[in-house]
Amino acid sequence: MFSYILRRVVISIPVLIGISLVVFFLIKLQPGDPLVGMISPETTPEQKQEMLRQAGYLDPLWLQYLRWASRAVFGDFGYSLQSGAPVLTLIDERIVNTLLLAGSSLLITLLIALPAGIFLGLRRGSLPDIMASLFSFVAISIPVFFIAILLVKIFAINLRWFPVSGVSTLGTHDHGAAYLYDVARHLFLPAVTLAIGNIAIFSRYLRSDISHLINQNFIKALFAKGLKRRAVIYPHLLKNASKPLITVIGMEIPALLSATLLTEIIFNWPGIGRLSFDAIQSRDYPLLMGIVLFLAVITLIINIVADILYAVVDPRVRLTP
Repeated sequence: MFSYILRRVVISIPVLIGISLVVFFLIKLQPGDPLVGMISPETTPEQKQEMLRQAGYLDPLWLQYLRWASRAVFGDFGYSLQSGAPVLTLIDERIVNTLLLAGSSLLITLLIALPAGIFLGLRRGSLPDIMASLFSFVAISIPVFFIAILLVKIFAINLRWFPVSGVSTLGTHDHGAAYLYDVARHLFLPAVTLAIGNIAIFSRYLRSDISHLINQNFIKALFAKGLKRRAVIYPHLLKNASKPLITVIGMEIPALLSATLLTEIIFNWPGIGRLSFDAIQSRDYPLLMGIVLFLAVITLIINIVADILYAVVDPRVRLTP
């Protein structure tokens, strides 16, 4: 197992280098310069050039990349052009909120999708299966921002059950059970917005695997031996169905993080998504590069964890190169 994990980590290193190259050069090749919104209109072109030279933006691109990458290896992504704070500090302040939103959405997804997928897989072709299929097609087809607007209209504006923005109510509770309840109310709408599409995806994958496995000979043999359905479903059916589901979850979590960025903007959730949006608007290149590279590292870690879980479920995977 250790050699398998080591191989996956080694494979991720060139991927991360490639991502850093693409991110760096795409941002650096954008027209204009990062000082356009920071200097006085009275600054002369000579003074502006001198400021760019002192900041290192006139150096060759390869030299700028090596300088930036050598610092990024040790967690130094530079300083924000707008606030002057270290990029990593700004990310640390927001990443908890993003992980809370993404984690809550994933938890809601699994709590609903897993039992629904098992139920529908054992009753393929029934009326609930047909209705769930229609829901899945609709949920996958509707954009995230439209789902967010619809939930806000129903639950925040019409029913007034949940707040529409922020992570907590200012000036009320700052600790204890009341604070946790307040955060949960603010978290509900954005988390459900992210979960709806993933519930449809995960439940359909699990339903397809269950309905396929239930007709396999080894499952029929277990039933023929007189085993009860519960004794067949959980130790045998779900174990085999979990293999492709782990792969799907590993692929969907990066997509979940991407959708989180848009959802944070809609609900004004103070996370990485909102921070990246502000960085784009202000052309804060160091902050934007740090955010993208940081999310890339998280995505690679998630993929490695998914590979490890897959190897635990199916030991044959460890033998593959």
